[in-house]
Amino acid sequence: MCGIIGYIGQAPALPILVEGLKRLEYRGYDSAGMALLNSGLRVEKCVGKIARFEQHIAQVPAEGSVGIAHTRWATHGEPTNVNAHPHSDCHGKLALIHNGIIENFSALKKELEKRNHTFKSDTDTEVLAHLIEEFYDGNLEAAVRAALARVEGTYGLAVVHADEPRRIVGARNGSPLIVGVGSGEYLIASDVSAMLRHTRQVIYLEDLEMVVLGDDGPVFTKIEDGDSQLAKETTEIEWNLEMIEKGGFEHFMLKEIFEQAGTIRNAFRGRLLWDDGDAKLGGLNMSHEELSSIKRVVLIGCGTSWHAALLGEYMIEEVARIPVEVEYASEFRYRNPIVEEGTITFVISQSGETIDTLAAMREAKRKGARTLGIVNVVGSTIARESDGGVYIHAGPEIGVASTKAFTSQATVLAILTLLLGRFRNMSRHEGRRLISALEALPGQIEQILAQDHEIQQIAQAYHHHNNFLYLGRGANFPVALEGALKLKEISYVHAEGYPAAEMKHGPIALIDENMPVVVICTRDSGYSKIVGNIEEVKARKGRIIAVATEGDEEILEKADHVIRIPETLGLFTPILSVVPLQLLAYHIAVLRECDVDRPRNLAKSVTVE
Repeated sequence: MCGIIGYIGQAPALPILVEGLKRLEYRGYDSAGMALLNSGLRVEKCVGKIARFEQHIAQVPAEGSVGIAHTRWATHGEPTNVNAHPHSDCHGKLALIHNGIIENFSALKKELEKRNHTFKSDTDTEVLAHLIEEFYDGNLEAAVRAALARVEGTYGLAVVHADEPRRIVGARNGSPLIVGVGSGEYLIASDVSAMLRHTRQVIYLEDLEMVVLGDDGPVFTKIEDGDSQLAKETTEIEWNLEMIEKGGFEHFMLKEIFEQAGTIRNAFRGRLLWDDGDAKLGGLNMSHEELSSIKRVVLIGCGTSWHAALLGEYMIEEVARIPVEVEYASEFRYRNPIVEEGTITFVISQSGETIDTLAAMREAKRKGARTLGIVNVVGSTIARESDGGVYIHAGPEIGVASTKAFTSQATVLAILTLLLGRFRNMSRHEGRRLISALEALPGQIEQILAQDHEIQQIAQAYHHHNNFLYLGRGANFPVALEGALKLKEISYVHAEGYPAAEMKHGPIALIDENMPVVVICTRDSGYSKIVGNIEEVKARKGRIIAVATEGDEEILEKADHVIRIPETLGLFTPILSVVPLQLLAYHIAVLRECDVDRPRNLAKSVTVE
């Protein structure tokens, strides 16, 4: 959840580290720090935003061409200067930055205190710094290797030592770590965005691997075996700097909402076969016989990805008639799930690094399930460890609150639905109908985005409210959940999503003139029922914001505000109906003067349990 950036080369390290920290801000953090090597070791850190850290270090200029830096998201210990990374040893010669959790830090700390080590912070990470010090005898690589043999938990880390000024040691277990290979310079980071200005050639560390960066380049080994070097493949990143800039938008989130016509098109490009009324997803790595033998589908995710999975359940069961179960990744491996022959498991994660989702995938694999990933980040851990999968091709998503990833995940699940449906005797004619609806989505998204000003006016009317209800039926129920989540994430407004009929089983007690109720009320088989739910809200003086189908005049008599979406197939309606809810949440957050792209307490990629 935190960010790591390290540099070794001939250029001044400080501006490279600061720029890298800025690129990592979107991951979520509460403090920042750095360590520079130059005739000794200099460590600087402070609580707050990167801008404050820049002001702090500007007071005392620092030189050096080797260094590491970190943004921290607090787990053990409050956000304070002392708890910020890097952490040092007793003599101030070693500096360490760390993502993850050291689970046995308490026992190690007691042991080290008996050996006269003095601790300054409340963190688990500082224990690791002192443990490396305990093993250090002039060889940092060997000391890190020995210390990690004692550690239980997860880590992505980088370590430097004043006595070895041209060396950075990194290691990974459960938390992403990437090496960038430039021209006479090398970087180490938790995220490719931190190094894109300097190189697009990267090497991914796998779990229980170590790297030593020196002037001659990186050397990779297994943590438990330092004698045998590993041959690692270099990957070229497809993203560029323009893709991780705001492009004239006030916030990344708004830019990413407006990118959705293009990202949905990217998700289905080359995957729809009009002549056959079919789809192709070669990345699944499954034969015709294997696809035909699927008896059950399990979809696993967290947060927004879980909502996309829930939408996938509606689509696959309706069209392909295959039983689908949707699981919270954080719960899956703790309840001894049943994995039977014919079960196929999809894990959904924008980053491909979500620790709970990764653990759930590994549990499913352990139980014998075929595991496939639906991810955005090429080369991510889930992409590398799964048996196959599908990239959503949404490009970098910087805003912490996921928007374009949701609609791209939903589009990929729609393509999967088409593929499985054709294997289950869906006619070519029906397949073509689904393809036609999918190909129309980008243009329909643009029509919705053209209503941004009207949605902003609705936000103006309701931004002072502190409670919202979101209601939907059928496939629009996941959209109610997702709309409520977006509002909670970025505006800190209490919001709840419900199946519309469930309102009578408790939430209706909350409704009065101060309760805005957002209703997804599109023209489908459940229309008359959800209009009845609207009447129940109005009878209790609730205020209705309706997302309705173009041409529906009846809804004008029922709702206080109406946002229109074009007509599409019922199962694809959620891909459209979620967009105005993203915009509504965005504008409310802006009016409440919230930090839209970096909401408090949240991280873009959750890499600790």
